[in-house]
Amino acid sequence: MIKLFAKKYLVVIVLMAGLFSCSTKKDNYPDPRANSVSPVMLAGDWFEASHDIEFDKLPKVPWEHVVVSDVLAKDGVNQHNYLIHHDNRFWIMWSDGPGVEDRVGQVVKYATSEDGLNWTTPKLLTPYPPNSGPDSPHYNTRTEEGFRWISRGFWVYKGDLLALASLDEAAGFFGKSLELRAFRWDEEADAWMDFGLVHDNAINNFPPKQLPSGEWLMSRRTYDYKVKGVEFLIGGVESFDQWKSFPVLGTNKGLTAEEPYWWILPNGKDLMALFRDNQKSGYLYRSFSVDNGSTWSLPVQTNFPDATSKFHGIRLSDGRYVLVSNPNPKKRDPMTISISNDGMVFDKMFYLTGGRQIDYPHVLQH
Repeated sequence: MIKLFAKKYLVVIVLMAGLFSCSTKKDNYPDPRANSVSPVMLAGDWFEASHDIEFDKLPKVPWEHVVVSDVLAKDGVNQHNYLIHHDNRFWIMWSDGPGVEDRVGQVVKYATSEDGLNWTTPKLLTPYPPNSGPDSPHYNTRTEEGFRWISRGFWVYKGDLLALASLDEAAGFFGKSLELRAFRWDEEADAWMDFGLVHDNAINNFPPKQLPSGEWLMSRRTYDYKVKGVEFLIGGVESFDQWKSFPVLGTNKGLTAEEPYWWILPNGKDLMALFRDNQKSGYLYRSFSVDNGSTWSLPVQTNFPDATSKFHGIRLSDGRYVLVSNPNPKKRDPMTISISNDGMVFDKMFYLTGGRQIDYPHVLQH
């Protein structure tokens, strides 16, 4: 199942497609230990230069979709959406705000579904930010005088379903009061309860995933990350709020790293991270870690095209990896799904949907 996002809607898309195969060139093939500087991330005999791919001619994937939340009538915005399947239900959470993303008064909402197509009416997951509700004079503005919640994903931790959300001033990206908090689902109360501070001065991109070591890992951007660069938080073993932070050197030079994403490679030991480049190079950047995320190779510009947009991927149950993104360097259109056998080099790309901007995906297999 793939959930796709457009600024005014939350959309769920169900895929029903086979995959085509093609050759993968082995020239300068990446290796986290022997060749971390390789730029090769997209390969195949179906394109010459990755910026010249004719996206409209890619194989089309049949799909179904349903709108979970429509805020057109009230000129609102839905953004930062996350999915999970837990306790025999699909859960979805997202940032729900007035006007434009991340203004004063933005909250996090959620809905559930038994089949992924029929969803409950959206409800509040967070309360309104402090002194920033609809009755505030700062509501729907960008100012340090008001706050906003930003949806940050689901995390099943020691049997509890947690929902992460960041809170900070709504002037820019990000405010000095930035903090990452957790809410715990209370089955008896049928509601989300504040669970506490996960980490101060932190906003993640996706929720923690478990490392081979048993520790948890998630990305961290501080309020001044544009100067400091991106970091990764490792910990969460003894308690949900115990973490150590490790920098990714080079993420503030040569590129402006945004919205990091990582996964474990097939050997079960090495990690690969991808970064959106806000300097608009039109390509994804890649880094490797061979020590459970404590240190990372300098990010390298790959040949995988990108529209400077958020992306997401997973490893499938059959071992393959999928990456859902906006690869057209000219605009966030279309959205595609790319396939890799080893998580490093993708040799297949399919057209999911397009004809308008649709972005910020989250994908799961169920």
